[in-house]
Amino acid sequence: MSDRPHLLEFERVNKYFGETHVLKDIDLEVDEREVAVVIGPSGSGKSTLLRCTNRLEEIQSGEIRLDGTPITAPDADVDRLRQRIGMVFQSFNLFPHKTALGNVSLAPIEVKGIPESKARERARTLLERVGLGDQTDSYPSELSGGQQQRVAIARALAMDPEVMLFDEVTSALDPELVGEVLEVMHDLADEGMTMMVVTHEMGFAREVADTITLMADGELVERTPPEQFFDQPTTDRGQQFLSKLL
Repeated sequence: MSDRPHLLEFERVNKYFGETHVLKDIDLEVDEREVAVVIGPSGSGKSTLLRCTNRLEEIQSGEIRLDGTPITAPDADVDRLRQRIGMVFQSFNLFPHKTALGNVSLAPIEVKGIPESKARERARTLLERVGLGDQTDSYPSELSGGQQQRVAIARALAMDPEVMLFDEVTSALDPELVGEVLEVMHDLADEGMTMMVVTHEMGFAREVADTITLMADGELVERTPPEQFFDQPTTDRGQQFLSKLL
């Protein structure tokens, strides 16, 4: 969709759960600095696509490449991959016995071997970045859902990823807390972070996305710029999906 280099590439990716074919010959490119929003009805394969990208699920055929290097090969270094591709989930998955600062600094210390003082300094900077500079010593139980999700974003950023994956990160939040998380994601997009975002937040998708990818029944149905998708989708399936939302 642009003249920028492809950072993520999916080539004829297939995924099964038992007899259920959940990803069907997915061909997709995500360019460097692109915000690729993936939408579609429940059960269409959106979250599975993200989980395969981070090797939380294994594909049965095809190939996924990061910056030209196959990441689904049997000999791929999965631990290294997960440092390069950050992921934020619907559930926050924070360690309840650690403060916000402790949650954000843990992986750089344990996985990358960064000295604790340096990791904690970086964690403070990231918590400031997501608007939580005053909550460094708070435990998850002392934070709202929106604040916990922002800590989770900071935790993913602490590994200095090349790509960020967001899987329905606002769907578990009360409506009044959604905006504070989307604002952080908006800022990341403005800063040039390459992002794949699965979301039902159509206002965010229209405003921030470079591309809209519509999935249905495990297939990639349509991929267009947001202004085209929302104003004049090119497929009947896209028109049907929008008619139920707008």
